[in-house]
Amino acid sequence: MVVVEAYAELARRVLAGPARLGRTRLVAVDGPSGAGKSRFAAHLADALAAAPGGARPPVVHTDDLLDGWDDQLTFWSRLDEQVLAPLRAGRPGAYRRYSWVRRCFLPRAVPVPAAPVLILEGVSAARAVVRPELTLAVFVTAPASLRLTRAVARDGPEILPELRRWHAGERAHFAVDDTAARADLVVDGAPNLPHDAERYYVRIR
Repeated sequence: MVVVEAYAELARRVLAGPARLGRTRLVAVDGPSGAGKSRFAAHLADALAAAPGGARPPVVHTDDLLDGWDDQLTFWSRLDEQVLAPLRAGRPGAYRRYSWVRRCFLPRAVPVPAAPVLILEGVSAARAVVRPELTLAVFVTAPASLRLTRAVARDGPEILPELRRWHAGERAHFAVDDTAARADLVVDGAPNLPHDAERYYVRIR
């Protein structure tokens, strides 16, 4: 069943949910490359900022923690040590952002406050190891051909060899992890239903 739902209502659901990562409600926005995860995370952050008693949550993009293309799934220990473990203990975290242009981590640390909500966006953000600490797991999906077109338009055709290898890694991970089936919410990242995309999203399941 396909349903149009409001980000505002989802924000209220998140804020009413339990904090399972220390005092923080962790929302994971997972799904394959080019599906629309970043857009969904941004709109949910806007809705949380506008919610009664809410505030704009920090958004951590897993792409910023990867040590290049070959670190697609193995970055997790870095994320856990620098961000999740401190929040688990009620302390702020911090991480160094990877520069895909310079191909190294930048020296300045990005702070992650121990906020009421943290949005973690990126491939494998809702992986099995973190599920017990999630307040909400979202899986955003879209047709493979469209996702490829979006990625090339964003980053240029020169990334195609790496991107195809990346897509193969995604497929293998999602199959083993059973991510979509275990998500609380599956979202259509390329919906045909008419709607205000800044205020509403299309739920598949």
